[in-house]
This record gives sequence, C-alpha cells and structure tokens, in this order.
Amino acid sequence: MPSQEFQTAADQAQAFTKKPTNDELLQLYALFKQATIGDNTTPAPGTFDFKGKAKWNAWKKLEGTSQEDAEKQYIEFVEKLSATYK
Repeated sequence: MPSQEFQTAADQAQAFTKKPTNDELLQLYALFKQATIGDNTTPAPGTFDFKGKAKWNAWKKLEGTSQEDAEKQYIEFVEKLSATYK
C-alpha cells in the first residue's frame, strides 16, 4: 500500500503546469509502476508499439528494486522536478 507521501507526490506530478521531458516522464512512469506493482512481469509490447515499448523497457530496467525503494525514489524525483515544472 503506497504511503500518503507517495500519493501526495503522485498528485503533485499530475498537477505540473509544464510538461516534463519524455525521459523524465518515462522515469516517473517506471518508478510509479515499480512502487505500486513491483517487477514488470507483463509481456513486451509489439515491435511497432514504440511508446508502449519505451514505457515497458523503462519499467523493466527497475526490476529487482523493492517497492519501498521505488516509492522513495519517485517521491525524491517528483520533488526535484517540482522546482522546474510547478
């Protein structure tokens, strides 16, 4: 179960007034998925699903990271991005 601090960070990320870069968005996505679900055990998307493949790969790179560590990293990353995208 995600912490209140994690939920607050997720809400904060949704409220950014400027859009983060694609790499930052992928990192946010991957950390969020790792924190809420754990390791990526889903089948890889098809060859021509470029966006899906990028998201899947970003999440897969975090394999082995505990959900608690991913949650902490997500919170720290959102705090870092808040200075730029608030």
